[in-house]
Amino acid sequence: MTTGFITAQTTTTASAETTQTAAVTNPTIDALVKQVAAKPDDTQTLVTLATAYQDAGDWNSAIATWNKITTIIPDWAPAYYSIGYANQSAKNNEGAKAAYEQYIAKVKPAEVDASKQNLAYAYFFIAFQDKDTDKEKAKQYIAKSLQYDGSNQDALNLSKSLMN
Repeated sequence: MTTGFITAQTTTTASAETTQTAAVTNPTIDALVKQVAAKPDDTQTLVTLATAYQDAGDWNSAIATWNKITTIIPDWAPAYYSIGYANQSAKNNEGAKAAYEQYIAKVKPAEVDASKQNLAYAYFFIAFQDKDTDKEKAKQYIAKSLQYDGSNQDALNLSKSLMN
């Protein structure tokens, strides 16, 4: 059985054909890189740059930029979610899984309600990755995913398949 992936992050990304051009000739990214060079600890500009890299489909640069943000604000959960998203988009599922695990660990109790969609997806992704190697962990994680979003058909399908 295959289970499709939902995309919890709402930004759109460029196609593979435009990615190469965008990475080379993107004036927005060029301007942001200059701003970051002038103020390397400006987290708002770094977030904007990381998002611009994602929008351009430059996953490696996005990951590197999100990682810079986590060195400045190590407890900011959304950065880890974005690292997971970028790794997943770059087809690096192990990197995505590790980042989503960090995201789950970093979400503060006061942030849970606002983070339900992303938490549901992070738990789902990890459960999907572990379904063949650690079925018990996958069952626990898919249950948590459904706790945050009980209507996700992919998660419901995975839960059903894990019960067999």
